[in-house]
Amino acid sequence: MDKWLKRYFVGVILGLLAVAAYLQAVGGSALIGSWLFGVDAAQLSALPPRAAKASARADARLASADPILARNAFDSVTGPLLGGGEEEPEPNDAARGISSPLEAPACDGILVSIVSESPDPLWSMAAIREANDPVPAMRRVGEQVGDRTIAYIGQNPLKKSPAVWLEAGASLCQVTLFGHEANPTAGESPSEGRSSRGRGARLSRDTLPKEIADKIRKVSATEFEVDRSVVDRVLAEQSVLMGSVRIAPMGGKGAGIRMNGIRPDTLLGTLGFKDGDRLESINGFDLSSPEVALQAYARLRTADNLKLQLERGGGPVTIDIRIK
Repeated sequence: MDKWLKRYFVGVILGLLAVAAYLQAVGGSALIGSWLFGVDAAQLSALPPRAAKASARADARLASADPILARNAFDSVTGPLLGGGEEEPEPNDAARGISSPLEAPACDGILVSIVSESPDPLWSMAAIREANDPVPAMRRVGEQVGDRTIAYIGQNPLKKSPAVWLEAGASLCQVTLFGHEANPTAGESPSEGRSSRGRGARLSRDTLPKEIADKIRKVSATEFEVDRSVVDRVLAEQSVLMGSVRIAPMGGKGAGIRMNGIRPDTLLGTLGFKDGDRLESINGFDLSSPEVALQAYARLRTADNLKLQLERGGGPVTIDIRIK
């Protein structure tokens, strides 16, 4: 160690002098700066008056939930949760003169023969025919039917039937599938109107006319021949000829549609259908899909042969209809 110090004595002395000079310069600069620009530490820690007031207001805002309740950003339907403002009255069906859309009166002069309900209400469709129309036309929500606008297409659980609701201004009416309720005559109560018509009148309206029945020949229990001259009339008057039939779509792929209310003297009864049959396909078109069902319906007018696949009593049944 002694040999090393003796050998590098000059370098060690110079290094110590350099460190001492650096520390002296730093300390001297701090003392001179403190003497020239010295400030009170208490003044530095104190906030300006305006900053103190702003801080107090910020603390008050954070401690109060009024701004959040006033905005109610998570529920735009309810609106502000703070009182003080007048709430606008919500529109209800009482303004239209009805207690529920399900109880809306029947629309006059309109018949519905097909209802295709979609999960998206805007894509639901219905075949609607006015009194002066020769054939039904496919309509969607928002389209005009005479002086009315289609408001909704779907199921009416109260009447247990698909229906189409139409509105004109503040009035609302509905048309159920394959028929509508006629208004009772003036001076007659609804109950009297129903009793005066009776079941016999309904049966005579739904019974297949003789001029059409004579054009349908039964070959066997599942084979029939139909004269082509009556096809156009059947398609044009299907809402009347099938007035008592209730059609309900079945859920699931290939489920088809369930048909109830079929009597032997009606159109479907004459063609071999029975009450409770489930229609699965027409000429291979799967009726569980609304789009395919509409394609099958469009081809009925020009088809030469119809092959109807049914399920009856848990077993398959095929009905062949030849159009000549």
